[in-house]
Amino acid sequence: MSENQSLSLNPNVSVDCVVFGFDLSGLKVLLIERENPDNTDGKNYQLPGDLIRNDENLDEAAKRILKELTALDNLFLSQFAAFGDPSRVKRENDLEWLRSVRKDPEARVVTVGYFSLIKPENFKPAANSFARKAEWMSIDIVPELAFDHNLILQNGMEALKLKMRTEPVGFELLPEKFTLGQLQNLYETVMGFEIDKRNFRRKITGMDFLKALDEKQQGVAHKPARLYEFNQSAYNHSFSPMFDFQ
Repeated sequence: MSENQSLSLNPNVSVDCVVFGFDLSGLKVLLIERENPDNTDGKNYQLPGDLIRNDENLDEAAKRILKELTALDNLFLSQFAAFGDPSRVKRENDLEWLRSVRKDPEARVVTVGYFSLIKPENFKPAANSFARKAEWMSIDIVPELAFDHNLILQNGMEALKLKMRTEPVGFELLPEKFTLGQLQNLYETVMGFEIDKRNFRRKITGMDFLKALDEKQQGVAHKPARLYEFNQSAYNHSFSPMFDFQ
């Protein structure tokens, strides 16, 4: 939605959403490709984000904007940082795009970052509004993004790492039943370093909320591994652990 379509938008405050997804190919982030004001085919990627409305709080704005731009709804979004550098808009093509969609394109905008974790196979992003495409991109090949969105993404990654060290949010990215190998792969992918297998298994299996099942993998070429599941009730009644496997 452009500012010309909604005069209730606040010209100085926005939200940007870092939506992470994890599957067998690794960690991904959801990006949108915006329409170019000159109708050229050049690709300009950015995080899903826009100005807030004057009649909504930040959490409401984050959920609305994400739905408007990508059709994703009912996601858990966690606020992690604010970005207010006076020179957030540095590239000429970013300013040119702002001139095409905003009433006051040179206004200083402070943005609040939110991040979310989802399983890509459970959601189907669909671009809308000024987004002409919404796509998952491997975290390892993210190009130069609009504005300061690479910085926001970097800070979102750090927030994700901290969250995974203090809360069992990583289980949200795994199947309901998973192997210890899959769990370790997730932590290694997000943390960005290898974890000693023996140390990892000793620590993780000592946590009451990880339940070993009397089931094993099916249809695999290698020796089937035991399956586990996360017990939310047991976690709610336990001390908050540190998921630090170094």
